[in-house]
Amino acid sequence: MLLTLQELADLCDARIEGGDATAAIISAADITSAQLGQVTQLTNSRYSKHLKTSKASACFIAEGFVVDDIPEGLALLVCADPEMSFVKAVGLLHPDRGYSKNIAPQAVLDKHVTLGNDIYIGPYAVIGGKTEIGDGCEILAGVYIGKNVKIGKNCRIYPYSVIYDDTIIGNNVIIHSGAIIGADGFGYKFRNHQHIKVPQVGNVVIEDNVEIGANTCIDRGALGSTTIGIGSKIDNLVQIGHNNKVGKHVIMCGGVGVSGSCHISDYAILAGSAGIADHVNIGQGAVVMARSGVANDVPAGTQVFGSPAKDKRIAYKEQIAISKLPELLKKVKLLEEKIQKLEDAD
Repeated sequence: MLLTLQELADLCDARIEGGDATAAIISAADITSAQLGQVTQLTNSRYSKHLKTSKASACFIAEGFVVDDIPEGLALLVCADPEMSFVKAVGLLHPDRGYSKNIAPQAVLDKHVTLGNDIYIGPYAVIGGKTEIGDGCEILAGVYIGKNVKIGKNCRIYPYSVIYDDTIIGNNVIIHSGAIIGADGFGYKFRNHQHIKVPQVGNVVIEDNVEIGANTCIDRGALGSTTIGIGSKIDNLVQIGHNNKVGKHVIMCGGVGVSGSCHISDYAILAGSAGIADHVNIGQGAVVMARSGVANDVPAGTQVFGSPAKDKRIAYKEQIAISKLPELLKKVKLLEEKIQKLEDAD
């Protein structure tokens, strides 16, 4: 999409300093590669050097952020929050792909499916009986949706996602390709030298404004519901076991694994490849750092690291101490040699 610099500034709550207000802005780019006709952002002084040589037409910058040697022709878009203004600019200049509101003839819908208005259903999507899909949803090619599923308004489900029976999904939910919602939880009892499957008869409930990454798996509850709270964002390749309760606005980064029956409180962050044992509570606003293994409850507002995970300050001190072990062992060996010589002299 093409906007003049003045139009972009008005839409993004910014004022123009320098440059040509009538200049055409056609796209957005990062500060190291932006070219003529593009807009970028500068929010960290470490990147100021790139602005001096930038060929961009415009750059979002915060009120009071001082920069020198601005290239001739580059306009500053001064605003209160350049990161959010830039996010808005990206959305304006690179609008999301839309889908015509129709049902592809290759789609397979049970006769008891209930559809809202302005819905797109792509080729080879399969939708089971007694399923309800709300207004404005986009179900892309190859999606499988089981029986008795309820999907709210304005959701987008990308190709080859699978949504099992009885799943409940709120409004404005995004589910990326390959995600599996509602598969059986991993529950077995060991009897007579074999693993006996425990029936998994619960479901998954996903609340409004949740985004679920590609190839993520969320298991159904064994008896009740596995729940994902409002506004939570789940990255690719995340495994969420049965009966978990995930709060509001939780972040789970790629590779996270959460065992069964955990409670992840509001605003918690689980960084990449963190692993959570079963029946663990993660407190509100707590941060589990990357590759940490959590076997015990994490108090609200704390940050933990390591495996087993512990307060990050303690874990960092331990890491530093471990790094000094080779030198310490060398010193111990020298001391042992000196002691041995003293003993031999006697």
